[in-house]
Amino acid sequence: MSEDGNIPVLFVRGTTLPEGWEKSVLAVWEQGGRYPTEYDREGEAPSLDATMTLVIEKPFEEPRLHRAFPGAIEDLEKYRLEVVEGVHDHWIRPEEGKWTYTYHKRLFDYQVQEDLASGGEGPFAGVAQMDYLVEKLSHVPYSRRAQAITWMPTLDPKTDDPPCLQRVWCRLAEGAGGRLYLNMNTHWRSRDAYKAAFMNIYALTDLQRILAEQIAERMGRPVQVGRYVDISDSYHIYGSYLQEVEERFLRSIRDRSFDQRTWRSDNAIIQDGIQRGRDQIESEQE
Repeated sequence: MSEDGNIPVLFVRGTTLPEGWEKSVLAVWEQGGRYPTEYDREGEAPSLDATMTLVIEKPFEEPRLHRAFPGAIEDLEKYRLEVVEGVHDHWIRPEEGKWTYTYHKRLFDYQVQEDLASGGEGPFAGVAQMDYLVEKLSHVPYSRRAQAITWMPTLDPKTDDPPCLQRVWCRLAEGAGGRLYLNMNTHWRSRDAYKAAFMNIYALTDLQRILAEQIAERMGRPVQVGRYVDISDSYHIYGSYLQEVEERFLRSIRDRSFDQRTWRSDNAIIQDGIQRGRDQIESEQE
């Protein structure tokens, strides 16, 4: 904890996704404060934590993947499909003690619920927030109103695992030669910097790409993916795996060049992993 009682506020900028994510984890490791969490077990060290603003200037410039993110490529692809296509929306069954939400469901079909026993049905029709965002920016590119939320105050405070992502905000800006760029901000109340953030950003920037394509189709002119800004109220590394971060993540930075610790998305190994993830989703649905 800091002497003045203030949670550290950090700012990180990277050109690519793996560069930005790597810098953000290092920043929390080196400058984060020590704070307890609701998940700590007896004897565990407090987490490293900070409020973080992370800017990724060119989300789709290669390399796009970091080899030290804690997960398999097939898991990354399944998570992307979960966010942008809703392949796991059918897992939302709070009345059975299972999932209470997915980001896809909240962003594409927000349905107000009042209790966990409602079976996913609420008193109002679902709101297609992404359709609104695309429609709004297609007609008013510079609008500041193109946003979508996930938090549901009628339900989420009652659950043990409420959404970390809170809001998605987008706006079009004109660049050189009159080209349009879709800028995206995402706001998070709480974020596991090491074990979740990379996958989150990978999926949300792919949503940014899809939205840019949909807006371009409606406007009848090209729309490029612009910068991505990721804002977290609590960007943390849990005390329970500090040793893992030191032995895996920090060691890779010490022992390997940036090229050696990243992957291009068109690498054959990555493409094989992506296909495995898609195959696993298809087998789930059979």
